[in-house]
Amino acid sequence: MKVVTFGEIMLRIAPEGYLRFVQSERYEALYGGGEANVSVSLANYGIDSAFVTKLPKHEIGQGAVNSLRRYGVDTSMIVRGGERVGIYYNEKGASQRPSKVIYDRAYSAIAMAQPEDFDWEKIFAGADWFHFTGITPALNPTVAKICLEACQAAKKLGVTISCDLNFRKKLWTREQACETMTKLCEYVDVCISNEEDAHDVFGIDADDTDIAGGKLNHEGYKSVARKLADRFNFKKVAITLRSSISANDNDWAALLYNAESGEYCFSKSYHMHIVDRVGGGDSFGGGLIYSCLMGYSTQEAVEFAVAASCLKHSIQGDFNMVSVDEVKALAGGSGTGRIQR
Repeated sequence: MKVVTFGEIMLRIAPEGYLRFVQSERYEALYGGGEANVSVSLANYGIDSAFVTKLPKHEIGQGAVNSLRRYGVDTSMIVRGGERVGIYYNEKGASQRPSKVIYDRAYSAIAMAQPEDFDWEKIFAGADWFHFTGITPALNPTVAKICLEACQAAKKLGVTISCDLNFRKKLWTREQACETMTKLCEYVDVCISNEEDAHDVFGIDADDTDIAGGKLNHEGYKSVARKLADRFNFKKVAITLRSSISANDNDWAALLYNAESGEYCFSKSYHMHIVDRVGGGDSFGGGLIYSCLMGYSTQEAVEFAVAASCLKHSIQGDFNMVSVDEVKALAGGSGTGRIQR
């Protein structure tokens, strides 16, 4: 099985621990980004995983490549060129103080990429699955065009396509997102969303739900999943369900709707004490893709994906450094955190 992902990998710069930006005298530097995070998850699960992007030839760009190679991701299709690696600054929230992200990604190599940089038929040779997020086409209209060409090539070759809507209001407006993602979602087989993305991108809401107050209505989410599937003919729709108690404590679950069988499957819910929230959605995506490729049932697939994401929230950095056995153990009920000897 081979999965190709396409997007931007960035340099993540963060104060130590829970210091605020204005307090910190030292910063840690890591690499990460939506689709790259998915690729690392899949490589850790033993899947042939390739990440596609454009990165400068200098040492910072090479550091990004090396961060992926370290975990077995195929970087052979990464285009080299451009001037800079995008940066995001991440201030970790605590208690009632939310986390904060500041982007410095304008004119990054991938944002300046051109359609002719990517030979999609060559990239998708032997591929079974293609994944991208709504963050990538939000970079600019040219990158959105590249995403569209990738989807068209993947569909022509019979490659399954998944997309995490991932609306980012700092990158584009709701109107821009709706127009662009409507075109892209015509090619998508598996859609991943949450209650906010479905509303912000397509104006679809879950009835009788108050996320801030921790109130989730299962029937409302079934309606959201069905509306998304009906609108775009998705085969599967996953809706992640996060109740935010504080920056440190969340309840986490998901719904997976199989439009072909008509099944609505909700996972068990996990109460998480968060070490690092960044990459939580991407780890869900990686778990869902893996479980679909392995032929898991609808219920098994959503349980695996949610357990994978739950574990990611306990791991520092963007990447989810867990194995299939660890995810299966948690999904099977082993969640006490007792020491393993």
